[in-house]
Parts: sequence; C-alpha cells; structure tokens
Amino acid sequence: MPSRTIRVAYMLEFLVALPALLGFWTEVGGAGHMDFVPWYSKFVLTLGAAAAIVFSTVAAVEADRAWNVKTIAWALVALLFGAGMAAATYYVHVHEPDDPDAPTAPIAWAASPAAERGLNL
Repeated sequence: MPSRTIRVAYMLEFLVALPALLGFWTEVGGAGHMDFVPWYSKFVLTLGAAAAIVFSTVAAVEADRAWNVKTIAWALVALLFGAGMAAATYYVHVHEPDDPDAPTAPIAWAASPAAERGLNL
C-alpha cells in the first residue's frame, strides 16, 4: 500500500478514536462527573490515548507479525492513559460538591474588596 494512503488511514483512525474515547469515557465515567473534569485533563488523556492506539496500529502494520513487542508496548501505553482517565474520574467523584446547586468552582473575585463595594470589574 502506498505510504500516502496508509498515512491517511492512520489520520482517519486518530480522528475516529478521539470521539470514540470521549464517548466511552462519558458512558463509563458518567456525564455528571465529566462536567467536573478539567478540560486540560480531558485534552491530554484523550489525545494521548488516541495517539497510543494509532502507534500500536503502526507497529502492528510495519512488523512481520501483528502482535510484536512494539504493538504490545503501545497497547500498554494506551491502557495507562485509560488508567489516567479512571483516576481523573475517581478524583472528581470523590471531590465533587455535595450540593447540586453549588457552583462548579469557587469564584475568586466574589471575596475581593472590589466585589464587597459593589464594583463589578
């Protein structure tokens, strides 16, 4: 297969893996918990897991045997990112606010002297 075609296939695999991972994480971890996970955690863990999946596929395609050392190593890296997703979800589960009407994050400017004088800066 020409290298251009295989590169496009890898890019498509990456683009399909992103929403698949986010959808799976939301279903398993719960949509309520995902609201409290910081965006940068979702960004890094999802992109890392998708990249590890693609690198595992690359290692399987380039070698003589599909299951080789590189393929297994990248699959383990993808599992480590999955463990990071589970840890982030668990952390949010333990530290989420008890009151459902409470704001998701403390507002820093609410306690400032300007806010006490009624100045909305």
